[in-house]
Amino acid sequence: MNKAVKDRLAEFSLEARDLYLNQSVPYLEEPPDPLQFYRDWIGPNKPCIIRNAFNHWPALTRWTPEYLREKVGSKIISVAVTPNGYADAVSGDRFMIPEERRMSFSSVLDIIEGKVNKRGVFYVQKQCSNLLDELPELTDDVEQHVAWMSSALGKLPDAVNFWLGEASAVTSMHKDHYENLYCVISGLKNFILLPPTDRPFIPYGEYQPAVYCQKDNGDFEVVDQSDSEKVPWIPLDPLNPDLDRYPWYRHARPLRCTVKAGEMLYLPSLWFHHVQQSHGCIAVNFWYDMEFDIKYSYFQLLESLSEVTGL
Repeated sequence: MNKAVKDRLAEFSLEARDLYLNQSVPYLEEPPDPLQFYRDWIGPNKPCIIRNAFNHWPALTRWTPEYLREKVGSKIISVAVTPNGYADAVSGDRFMIPEERRMSFSSVLDIIEGKVNKRGVFYVQKQCSNLLDELPELTDDVEQHVAWMSSALGKLPDAVNFWLGEASAVTSMHKDHYENLYCVISGLKNFILLPPTDRPFIPYGEYQPAVYCQKDNGDFEVVDQSDSEKVPWIPLDPLNPDLDRYPWYRHARPLRCTVKAGEMLYLPSLWFHHVQQSHGCIAVNFWYDMEFDIKYSYFQLLESLSEVTGL
């Protein structure tokens, strides 16, 4: 019985590729009409890269290290600190959470510019609308929502996030329950994307959460959160997948794309993604809550079938 279900799940994923998925991430050369964007991209749940969508943002020319120091250098912000650049990621039998350190914005820039040497990898990545909450002085340089996306969805974003980090800061493979517009201000981001229909090929496990904590001598220790529930997460590294351990991943067909300064990635809800960046890359993203409709229910069914068949 399990084999029959596994085979059908594999056929389901292949069928999705044949029916509607693109073999690469397409480009749009201008901001779209809201209704057309909903019909072509949000409804079908397909990613695209949009050019010339935020050329009018002052941030594209203003957000130099000098400007940021003057504007928000003294602001205290939340920074994720890890020994290896992997925050919120599986390491051995643990789900590792970064040390969340309160630092001045200028001290983060000092590290990124190489003016100060610190052990560890530093990444401004707090995802609870940190641009609006921690850095409101910068909001005049961007927009607090994307008008055509808000019109297409009939809602405003749940969060507007600011990202700044070192090249060794990596976002491990995961999915979000958001329609995501990811705007690169400077530098570039490299994405590996997998559609929700590839869920049967993507391994999951449950891991004891633990937090990195840097000691006075600079070493990092791992502190278990023993009173917390285990975290379901993806142990596979798509940069170097262990196909002996996760043989079904060989059936996955990841898309790779690079989002450059001035470009916007539409990352649909429930798409799996892994992210790398150039050193000092700055980005802003908008999270719009997805609709928990029949598509979400079908995905939940797909996830349940993948779990009970041991995929």
